[in-house]
Amino acid sequence: MGEPVVETPRAMSDAAYYFLAVLVGTLAGAVGGLFHMLSSMALVWPVLVLSYFDGPERLGVLAAVSAVMVLVSVALVRAFAPEAAGSGVQEIEGALEGQREVRWKRILPVKFVAGVLSLGSGLVLGREGPTIHMGASLAKAVGDGFVLGIRDGRGLLAAGGAAGLAAAFNAPLAAILFVIEETRRQFPYGLRTYSAVIIASVMSAIVTEIIGGNGPMMGLATEEMPFWLMPAFAGLGVVLGALGVVFNWAVVAGLELSRKIGLKTSPYLVPLVVGAAIGPLLFLRPEATTGGEALAVSLATHPLPLLTMAVIVVTRFVMTMASYSTGVPGGIFAPILALATSVGVLFAMLLDLALPLPPGAVAAFGVAAMGGLFSSTIRAPLVGMVLVAELTGAYDLMVPVIITCVTANVVAEGLGGKPIYEVLLERTLSLAGKTPSPTPEDEPIGGWDERERRTPDA
Repeated sequence: MGEPVVETPRAMSDAAYYFLAVLVGTLAGAVGGLFHMLSSMALVWPVLVLSYFDGPERLGVLAAVSAVMVLVSVALVRAFAPEAAGSGVQEIEGALEGQREVRWKRILPVKFVAGVLSLGSGLVLGREGPTIHMGASLAKAVGDGFVLGIRDGRGLLAAGGAAGLAAAFNAPLAAILFVIEETRRQFPYGLRTYSAVIIASVMSAIVTEIIGGNGPMMGLATEEMPFWLMPAFAGLGVVLGALGVVFNWAVVAGLELSRKIGLKTSPYLVPLVVGAAIGPLLFLRPEATTGGEALAVSLATHPLPLLTMAVIVVTRFVMTMASYSTGVPGGIFAPILALATSVGVLFAMLLDLALPLPPGAVAAFGVAAMGGLFSSTIRAPLVGMVLVAELTGAYDLMVPVIITCVTANVVAEGLGGKPIYEVLLERTLSLAGKTPSPTPEDEPIGGWDERERRTPDA
């Protein structure tokens, strides 16, 4: 018998590679737009329940329907693609390091269907995690068809992830910067791969706008803030820096607690309890449910009483941790933004008790807080600044946003906080019996600051 035939990577021109980036961006935009549309449509069911049932009966039906949606979502993930649980961003970072496999044939259908169910159930999760994971999976599918080399394959994978983020928030610039800042230690930098990220992100945004329309996804009317108020935004950054460290710790603690309960009893117990709790909350306390994009806009423009705002901050925090611990597909970007807005508005209301604030200040603190908490949890302040601007259209608040983001990032670093996706990847590898390892010196991949990852003996 002869030696088995091994297909080797084919040499590809820049033009052909960029065409693949166009294809990936188009597919990611289409899939992301459809995912957004269906997950939004899935959230209509509570209205139907409320129109057919009255009294305590309606709460029972809400609990039952939401619980079933969560349980089916968990069952799909556990049966076909366990790596589809949660955000998926850590899976892509692991794949860029060569330590995780992107099984796109499984991930695409599971992430899509289970993601629609989990988001439609009302859990406090965002669509950006699933769209990033699906975008990268589409890139893997395209790359497999052309048998790309390591650099080109991983470059296209990152382009697909960026395209998925652009589709989730219609924020192509933030998506491009996300690759630069978040995956700076894994992304194989080069004109070719970097250009592919830009092309895919822009194409995804174009398709997303064709499907869902143009304009900021969380548009807010804001006013420029006086410079004497800038120290207050730095103070907000301090609060958010500390909160970000606590947030990241609580995410992992919630996952570990859920895992221990699942090992002792059933892996479906926590999803059942959380799903059953979310259903009634969709009617009783809707601000404690769903990703929260609409809530963030509402709170920034029409803040609620002080005590109510404090309750919202606590409930959003708790329900975010509970929702993510269920193991269904879902991101944390949107929940972070909604929680941050709540904290920013509460901070402004407390500040107003001691120091009368100018018109529009409450909304300004809410907007700045989005970038601040993003910076302290994700540890990507540049992405946080640009994402907030693209999401809200509040370009006149760039200075307060920058101050808040930088301060929050510095405080989180000073408190020993680590980027949430780095922590989640380490946990994933640990559960899989692996340990993070630096890229070998002779492997032609890695980010511009990869030297920080190398061991002294590497």
